Amino acid sequence: MKCPFCRDLENKVIDSRLSKDGDIIRRRRECLRCQRRFTTYERVEEMLPMIVKKDDRREVYDRMKVIAGLKKACEKRPVSMERIEHTADRIERMLQERGEKEVSSSVIGEAIMRALYDLDKVAYVRFASVYRSFEDVNEFMRELKDLIQASREESGRKGRNKGKARA
Repeated sequence: MKCPFCRDLENKVIDSRLSKDGDIIRRRRECLRCQRRFTTYERVEEMLPMIVKKDDRREVYDRMKVIAGLKKACEKRPVSMERIEHTADRIERMLQERGEKEVSSSVIGEAIMRALYDLDKVAYVRFASVYRSFEDVNEFMRELKDLIQASREESGRKGRNKGKARA
């Protein structure tokens, strides 16, 4: 591992810690030449499927594209980077569990939409408006009405469940 400061290859690991999920190892290193410290992250290289785009092109799965889409949708919303990265982890895990060599980009888009629906409703609407490429305001309004209806139904179920807990 090259030192990011002096580019020397000789360094020692000072500390190693496993992430909460156990998927990533964080290592603190010290360069033996310049004595500066830096952090590296180690994760297992997993085989992810090729992504089949709408025009039938194939691309290598790119985690950073998923994170970029999530970040853009969650911009100026109370959603932490930790939650965004956790969401990207779940989407990646879903792709691995499918065990397919190729996956349609729509599978990823729909997975992001489901995750955003649970994460932040405003971020969900932002992503949906771009992802679904609404043709007109009426399509967009139908999506919003569906979201409001689902939200009301969810609130109604929660209210009924609280009453049952007291009884």
